[in-house]
Amino acid sequence: MDRRLCSGDEAVALAACDAGVCLGTGYPGTPSTEILEAFDALGGRAQWAPNEKVALEVGLGVAFANARSLVTMKHVGLNVAADPLFTAAYTGVTGALIVVTADDPGMASSQNEQDNRRYAVAAGLPMIEPADAQEAYDFVFRAIEISERWSIPVLFRMTTRVCHAKSIVTRDPSAAPATQKAYFEHDRSARVMIPANAKPAHRRLRAKLAGLRDWAEQDAFDAGLNQFVPGRSDLGLVTSGVAHLHALEAAPDASFLKLGLVHPLALDRVRAFAASVDRCVVIEEGDPVLAEALRAHDVAVTAKPERYRFGELDVARVRRILAGETAAEPAPPRGKPPALCPACPYHPVYRVLRDLDCIVAGDIGCYSLGVLPPYETFDTLVAMGAALGVGLGLRHALPEAEARRVVSVIGDSTFVHSGITGLVEMTYNPPPTGHVVLVLDNQTTAMTGQQEHPATGRRLNHTPTTRFSIEGVARAIGIDQVAVIDPVADEGGFAALLRERLAANDLSVIVARRPCILAAAGIRRWQAQASGPAGTAPAPGVSV
Repeated sequence: MDRRLCSGDEAVALAACDAGVCLGTGYPGTPSTEILEAFDALGGRAQWAPNEKVALEVGLGVAFANARSLVTMKHVGLNVAADPLFTAAYTGVTGALIVVTADDPGMASSQNEQDNRRYAVAAGLPMIEPADAQEAYDFVFRAIEISERWSIPVLFRMTTRVCHAKSIVTRDPSAAPATQKAYFEHDRSARVMIPANAKPAHRRLRAKLAGLRDWAEQDAFDAGLNQFVPGRSDLGLVTSGVAHLHALEAAPDASFLKLGLVHPLALDRVRAFAASVDRCVVIEEGDPVLAEALRAHDVAVTAKPERYRFGELDVARVRRILAGETAAEPAPPRGKPPALCPACPYHPVYRVLRDLDCIVAGDIGCYSLGVLPPYETFDTLVAMGAALGVGLGLRHALPEAEARRVVSVIGDSTFVHSGITGLVEMTYNPPPTGHVVLVLDNQTTAMTGQQEHPATGRRLNHTPTTRFSIEGVARAIGIDQVAVIDPVADEGGFAALLRERLAANDLSVIVARRPCILAAAGIRRWQAQASGPAGTAPAPGVSV
């Protein structure tokens, strides 16, 4: 018997290996990042995509080839991938397509705490939610079975605690569905979503969901996705995900209906369960998604009070919910605020931005810590790539004196992810005062743990590949004023350059290039191991 200590992320990777997943692809984002890194370490074929939309499209292509694919992202990444996701529900798949959405209740490392169970309803896709690492392993197999049986993508919702908490996982490769050899078969009416094909495809999707609803009532229980645990008749708890474990500790003698298949719901079984107890409470982390769905179908359940939709649940909070407590909760102990590393190459950049009194349209990444003391330079932070569009909007609207102070600040990985189209917008609709885009290139995806991306010239496993040139793309788009500078080696030169560009009416891109201090040793090692120009990262320096 193979038993090992795994996080939920590692358990998903282990199951993907045991299930013969052909390709794992995604974009790094806490708390999902470690899935593909673990999949690669286990010998699976894993790769980082430029963004989540591309990752999902690649995974869809794999599934069209009758092979199995795993696509991973954090919850806000599904917003980026939503366009192909909704249509993939119509096209269906021939091989399994499992889309992991790692939600972050409590916003441990995110700009919002959206609940992606709502995507399952909106897109019309089944969603599975494990409670711990063992279920994360087992439920991947069930997700593959569902995906291949109903020819449909499956959403696999994890949350921060499930992703990162470790527990014993018993490995059982024999439980994995048998794989088939990849092949392609023409099916244009199913996969080419012109209106004439999309209309019947929508009807097929709804028929699949109806079949899944019937399956949820009994077979999902037989498969272990849904579970009934008898207990007290005066209290019944409907649970899902890690909230089940909190509820089990808070009220161990209650009756439980644990839902691993959270969409479509086993409505008849839940209705019967609710009728069998005096009081039925839904314990769920995040939005009251299950409670609202059950109430909409006249199932008599009690939802948690509004205050408990914010942040993560724990045993104490579940006890408060069951006790009906709505008073203010004890304040959590103050933690140490995050800060830029002492040797971070962003320090001179922020000193200059502060001293020049810039209006900074910022972006997602380590550099967002510039909003904190001692610099306090960030003025906006909305979404990946938003620095460019927001900065341009400010330039268009502000009086000239203020407009000239606006700078869009974005990281290298984020620029590749979703900054390029903003740069195209800048050349297509240039503000009268011009604009300055500052790309902070530390040659890694630093905030999520120093992952590679196309502009590093290395794949997920650090082997060399073609390097995307940020400055080359800027010039190709039509921006004449493009400079590359090391702000640590020449802080005065960087300050003079930025001051000059702010005063001009030109469009300009400044690439402030200096390796992340935490990634620098690894970058040097991988460069030494690489052979040929593909493995050579750009050296720090100035080129105008």
